[in-house]
Amino acid sequence: MIEFILGKYNYWICIALMMVGFYGMIAKENLIKKIIGMNIFQTAVFLFYISMSKVHGGTAPIEWHHAVVYDNPLPHVLILTAIVVGVSTTAVALALVIQIYQKYGTIEENRILELNRIEEEKNLEMNG
Repeated sequence: MIEFILGKYNYWICIALMMVGFYGMIAKENLIKKIIGMNIFQTAVFLFYISMSKVHGGTAPIEWHHAVVYDNPLPHVLILTAIVVGVSTTAVALALVIQIYQKYGTIEENRILELNRIEEEKNLEMNG
């Protein structure tokens, strides 16, 4: 039983990274920390997907030989695309955080919500 659990260590690492990333996205108030949590979660998904693609006894599909077991190259290609999308998402998120900081002077989510609520109350008082 212990050999089975230890034999799947890469899946346990993926689960741990997913939980750390999810915690960072949900529990933290700082927007930069939320973005870091999102990146950790994305990395865990990448590792999980690549771990699933490994074939026991398989080799890299570089040359074609009969009666040889190969790893599936498709997940690796898909993860390369996902990495590009992840970097782009991070860049857009950081640009939005810069815009939020310029408007509100903070990147703490609870303070932004409070300032936004105060601004809405002022608008309501002025309009009606």
